[in-house]
Amino acid sequence: MKNKKSIYTIITLVFAIGFYIYDNYSFESKTTSTNVEKSLDANFLPTSTTGKIVHHNFYSLSYSEKHEQAEWVAYELYKDHITSTNFKRPYFTKDQKVKTQSAHYRNYSNSGYDKGHLCPAGDRKFSKEAHDETFLTSNISPQNHEFNSGIWNRLEQKTRYWAQKYQNLYIVTGGILTPNLETIGSEKVAVPKYFYKIILDFHEPEIKAIAFLIPHNKSEKALYKFVTSIDEIEKITGIDFFPEIEDSLENKLEKSSSYSNWNFR
Repeated sequence: MKNKKSIYTIITLVFAIGFYIYDNYSFESKTTSTNVEKSLDANFLPTSTTGKIVHHNFYSLSYSEKHEQAEWVAYELYKDHITSTNFKRPYFTKDQKVKTQSAHYRNYSNSGYDKGHLCPAGDRKFSKEAHDETFLTSNISPQNHEFNSGIWNRLEQKTRYWAQKYQNLYIVTGGILTPNLETIGSEKVAVPKYFYKIILDFHEPEIKAIAFLIPHNKSEKALYKFVTSIDEIEKITGIDFFPEIEDSLENKLEKSSSYSNWNFR
């Protein structure tokens, strides 16, 4: 009888220890997973230095009335967004959601500058509504034609390539809006000297980011020559790009200027 009690006690003890280990391991695993999920589900929108954030159906922006353009435009780009569909190019129109009204497209007439998209029409060809929404004047900035059709276009194409390769991207892009810039038109639309693009790959298991800061000039240089850190762009602009991402992950993403884990083909 004593032997049976001893065996019963040992079995009970083994089960108790096993349950304790499982329960603690399971809790730890769930906690780690939840932290990642919270980071992925976070609001990726940057902060606004102007307090004028506008949400459209297929992108958001922060408008700078002083410069008559967005300080940033932000949107998601998924693999299935990339299509070869061609829609008729609409006229540019004012953004009615900008309370102070965005600049008229006529400011660009005879200025010597293109109406350079920030959220490219090529990233929004999955529907006519999405495509046409990119033709709001809040989504453009004066761009030298050689820049717009050259290195900037190359970066846009590379971004679409990465969307197809990495599945899910979050894009933030804009001009560097500093004081005393050249302006065009009667509404004095500022002409940035630099443009930036920040790309976040939030597809698990490898969450990564890359940032580009490109002078507003014609360039034949390789794109990776313009890679910088998100921290550097934050210093220049005063914008906090991913404030809702968990701090340790945000710091890791934003301090890096490495491009080794991005395929430049």
